Amino acid sequence: MDAAHQENQAARRPGKSAGSTDQPMRITVLGATGSIGKSTLDLIRRNPDRFSIVAVVAHSKAVELADLARAVDADCAVCADEASGLALSSALSGSGIATGAGETAVLEAVDRPVDMVVGGIVGSAGLKPTLAALKPGRILALANKECLVSAGDLFMRTAEDMGVRILPVDSEHNAIFQVFEADNASEVEKVILTASGGPFRTLSLAEMEQVTPAQALKHPNWEMGRRITIDSATLMNKGFEVIEAFHLFPIRRDQLGVLVHPQSIVHGLVQYTDGSLLAQLGAPDMRTPIARCLAWPERMSAPVERLDLGKIANLTFETPDLGRFPALKLAMDALDHGSVATAALNAADEIAVEAFLTGRIAFLDIARLVGETVDAVLQQHGGVRFAGVDDVLAVDAHARALAVEWTERRAS
Repeated sequence: MDAAHQENQAARRPGKSAGSTDQPMRITVLGATGSIGKSTLDLIRRNPDRFSIVAVVAHSKAVELADLARAVDADCAVCADEASGLALSSALSGSGIATGAGETAVLEAVDRPVDMVVGGIVGSAGLKPTLAALKPGRILALANKECLVSAGDLFMRTAEDMGVRILPVDSEHNAIFQVFEADNASEVEKVILTASGGPFRTLSLAEMEQVTPAQALKHPNWEMGRRITIDSATLMNKGFEVIEAFHLFPIRRDQLGVLVHPQSIVHGLVQYTDGSLLAQLGAPDMRTPIARCLAWPERMSAPVERLDLGKIANLTFETPDLGRFPALKLAMDALDHGSVATAALNAADEIAVEAFLTGRIAFLDIARLVGETVDAVLQQHGGVRFAGVDDVLAVDAHARALAVEWTERRAS
């Protein structure tokens, strides 16, 4: 599997793009009202001559989406939630901006001719539209984790078949992208992702048994959505990122590592055979990696804080404790088992996080629930190779059902 993986990844190594013109880059933003989407649109508003927005897509925040669509003079705006369609069309009445609602409207928006799609829809809801965005000649700035965690092999096969360039938006993968020398890929010894360690980095297992959702939602460095914040507290998110990195770069599983770095200044490192260790540093602001994707292969100005290393003074690193943070090991083990396991991992985690946030299970129950669910799914689906998105969704649905049953047993 590793040999085939490396061979298939060869065409995706970072390098020069196919070229550019003097015309504004046409962009569609999926997940426009989320943190990635809003940061993207902020950068685009600051560079109106460089970018042109074709479509903005969100789930249900119709009024907010309408405001964003007007601000960037989008051609169309679409809500995935059909019930939000009337509010969206009313909010954009007289603007000349086309509107739509529902899955079909989303896919039609994705089908509009563009140069780049920013895939920022959170969760499994982003799987279909982001897969649909893989069309010949496009660039995909990818922020949706589920595409690679749940369907990495399928997704990257499709991207390669369609000739789509994948640019990673996540800060860690974008950091690796910036220091991964394509021409020297065979000389890479290790790719290292960094983790802040979350709010419970120094707590014991006994202390973590007692933590509340409110405590877990207080990330020390980043402002993020509720699920990813909890996943950062368990280190599950870092496990997801290990899975993503495996699909994004021509590396083996045993070349991937994680370091806990509480300051979140170093976002990723690449170790080479000559002993060089290259790192990308930056303030914890998602506009830096987004700007790198929007301007690639060039760079563009971003309104982010500049690092003053003299002021920061100290950068620290430590090995993650897999005993206190078993979710990270669960993710690494799932990668060894393949796509069925990683799809089940993601689905079960989504159910587990919601159960924790609503007070139905304890913090450490998240990893317990996910581990038992993945084992159960592998017993039934192990060895299956995803031929299409329906296969992914079938495993996803089975894992969710098992996770809900686990939660109900726990609650009773």
